[in-house]
Amino acid sequence: MTDLVTLGESMALFTARRTGPLRHARDFGLGVGGAESNVAIGVARLGGRAAWIGRVGADEFGELLRSTLAGEGVDVRGMRVDPGAPTGLMIKSRRTAEMVDVRYYRSASAGSRLRPSDLDVSLIRSARVLHVTGITLALSASAAEAVRAAIAEARDAGAIVSMDVNYRRALWTPAEASAALRETVASVDVLFATEAEARLVVEGDDPLTLAGALSALGPRHVLIKRGALGAIELSDGAVRHAEPYRVVELDPVGAGDAFAAGWIAETLAGAAPERRLATACAAGAFAVTADGDWESLPRRSDLDLLRPADAVDTVDAVSR
Repeated sequence: MTDLVTLGESMALFTARRTGPLRHARDFGLGVGGAESNVAIGVARLGGRAAWIGRVGADEFGELLRSTLAGEGVDVRGMRVDPGAPTGLMIKSRRTAEMVDVRYYRSASAGSRLRPSDLDVSLIRSARVLHVTGITLALSASAAEAVRAAIAEARDAGAIVSMDVNYRRALWTPAEASAALRETVASVDVLFATEAEARLVVEGDDPLTLAGALSALGPRHVLIKRGALGAIELSDGAVRHAEPYRVVELDPVGAGDAFAAGWIAETLAGAAPERRLATACAAGAFAVTADGDWESLPRRSDLDLLRPADAVDTVDAVSR
């Protein structure tokens, strides 16, 4: 049995080494990134068995994705190679020391061409948790169909279905997102969202009201990520609050994925509710302490290194 299966688009990531306008950058680091594969890596680092399903191009970037994920212990048997489309690209730069800018080049990419026939159904049905995001819903009609098909298989097999809203305004409008998200939220067990993302689906003036409205649609567990104010979890009618960890932020990208990975990993391990929420916040904090979407995600041995009282500067460690 696989602990976690997730599906979506992962891309090659070029990071400018120089701060300032991108047009002046000459040197770039090369890596990989993607919300769903970030979660898979996070769960694997915390001791879970994770698998990723997606499409890559028949190119060196696709091979980079395969080798990177496999090197992090992620099962890549569900990776499909598309000879007719390239692996997508992300370009990350810093306009200022505090301002990170990410650009996506994913139109007609291999990942956007994901479809239901790409799914490894046996892998999904063997999973304890299926994790999806709103990003994949927005990529294309066929990718959205693949998400719905995966959810149907997971639910039929009795797996937990987890979803992170992960709204990307470059992919769809709030009105487009609202209808699709509301339909999908009704079919998941666990939902991660920021307050702004929650308001794409339901109405509410405060995070607890938003969590209650989302829970009424179907999810048993709703987690509202509040940045510097921590997080709120509403699970089976019980409300829990978590304070943020205090760290020095170097790169905010990937913190929300880390938060989801921490919560899912502890759920798979049978941890107490308080522990799973604390680990989620700690993982989100670790994620912002180094450059890269996933490179600083913690292992079990790292979790005790971070304490809320160890702070230098309060940062948004759970919402991005």
